[in-house]
Amino acid sequence: MPSSRSSMLNPRRTPPPPVPVNFGRVMRVGTLGWAVALVVVVVLAAVGSIDWYASWVCGVGIVLGLLGTRWARRHPPVDAETPGPSAP
Repeated sequence: MPSSRSSMLNPRRTPPPPVPVNFGRVMRVGTLGWAVALVVVVVLAAVGSIDWYASWVCGVGIVLGLLGTRWARRHPPVDAETPGPSAP
């Protein structure tokens, strides 16, 4: 029976294939989450429970989400079966 150290260093199972993910959808959902957080933060800041600086965090999250959505649209996923530009 192999030791646990040798089995960790030399695994016998192959890793599962990567799961296809729609990055545009992921970015849109994340941006929507930051927008909801911004609304909550603005309400809490208006009541006086928290400081207004917390709204900057949500604003930056929205901006980064929009940039990520733009990136995802410009870089669509590449299918493994579709030959790339370097294929003859």
